[in-house]
Amino acid sequence: MESVFDIFKERGFVEQVTDETGVRDLLEEPTTCYIGFDPTASSFHLGSLVPIMSLAHMQRAGHRPIALVGGGTTLVGDPSGKTELRPIMKREEIDKNAQGLREQLSRFLDFENGKAIMANNADWLTKLNYIEFLRDFGRFFSVNRMLSAESYKERFKTGLNFIEFNYMLLQAYDFWHLFKHYDCRLQMGGNDQWGNILAGVDLTRRLEGEAIHCITFPLFTTSSGIKMGKTHKGSVWLDSEKTSPFDYYQYWINQDDKDIERFLAIFTFLPMNEVKKLGALQGADIRHAKEVLAYEATKLCHGKAEAEKAKLAAHQLFGTDAEELSESVPKHPLGADELEPGVPAYILFEKMGLCKSRGEARRLIKQGGGYINDHRIETFDQIIDTKDMMNDSILLRGGKKRYLRIILQ
Repeated sequence: MESVFDIFKERGFVEQVTDETGVRDLLEEPTTCYIGFDPTASSFHLGSLVPIMSLAHMQRAGHRPIALVGGGTTLVGDPSGKTELRPIMKREEIDKNAQGLREQLSRFLDFENGKAIMANNADWLTKLNYIEFLRDFGRFFSVNRMLSAESYKERFKTGLNFIEFNYMLLQAYDFWHLFKHYDCRLQMGGNDQWGNILAGVDLTRRLEGEAIHCITFPLFTTSSGIKMGKTHKGSVWLDSEKTSPFDYYQYWINQDDKDIERFLAIFTFLPMNEVKKLGALQGADIRHAKEVLAYEATKLCHGKAEAEKAKLAAHQLFGTDAEELSESVPKHPLGADELEPGVPAYILFEKMGLCKSRGEARRLIKQGGGYINDHRIETFDQIIDTKDMMNDSILLRGGKKRYLRIILQ
């Protein structure tokens, strides 16, 4: 059977590893692994997909993944990659967010019969006695070594808060706790977590005399250097209420040609021979590869039915018949009392979120990028009102691929 480590290497998941030989030996037998997710929001954003997909690969290869919700560590706040202190969250908000994350993880992982485990580190971290923790665990941590960790460097420039300084100790304790109670011997995470994960490896070695391991992933950006999951509208979320399946599909289909093979390897389960064939397509044919990426990614996140609807909607929207709009196209209600008097096009584009500002909307329309019902808007202050309704809706388009359907409230 193919090693999951070889799958990770071939698909581009691996940035650093504690000991490649040791990890390969470990993964020859069913192994328990974990990744931590801090519930700072009620939904994952697309940037969390790399670790989620890695857990899914582990499970498919016969290993047992633990998705660790950081209900306890979120009370402290991870300083990794941050230039300022995260807002301190209340326990009730954290617990509510954790429930939403569990539901989303269930689309990728099978939690039935212990095949995967969802744990919350609040169950043990909130019960620690501070003096005992310092005496039994804190003595193993070198302050000099902690300050050299990448996760603290940015925050150290602007002032590292003492509460954040504890984060590495708590994450290391998590790894040791999961080793003790679940025989977890592998932690995975983003490369910005390398120092934190190594602290857990070192702590377990000191306390138990056991070798455990870690794998970190590259921090993914698009070929243009933009962080994965960022658009003109903000973050791309896995929650359909925050990012519709249609918008999710459109995010993937709009990726640069140079990124398609890499993203097919990371964000789908397609066999690598098929990924390479699709990635080798050139010119107009690359559109097919983008459609495959968009469909497969949307199917994983939102299910086959929503992926089919999003694909159909995209095909219809790039035709010429605006009357055939699919229900998958994002809809925005607008009160009749607002639309009947008429609204200048640039104000409506900003109000509906197709542009960030009225200035951006004016520029877009002046450059010929604003459309209503598939007809170009001639002037930025063209009045749009209820007379523009077609089949009880108005179709707005900003640029080539940003669509929105207005319905009367």
